[in-house]
Amino acid sequence: MIPDVVDFEILPDYRLRVTLSNGRKGVFDVKPYLDRGIFTELKDYNYFRRGKIAFGTITWPNEQDFSPETIEARMEGE
Repeated sequence: MIPDVVDFEILPDYRLRVTLSNGRKGVFDVKPYLDRGIFTELKDYNYFRRGKIAFGTITWPNEQDFSPETIEARMEGE
């Protein structure tokens, strides 16, 4: 079963502290994606801070999101 993002906190340096519905917690680094396609808009830190939870993941107003599978696979433990 794919876990949902149930909580997150924006950290400095384009990182997100994430809690998943399966109980896993960790830090997801967005920096590797900032030069790719639609994610370049996230470089604007004020825009980056507008992330919210929708549909079980973290989304931004212009429809950027990361799948929960990507977040889980690439987040580092705290």
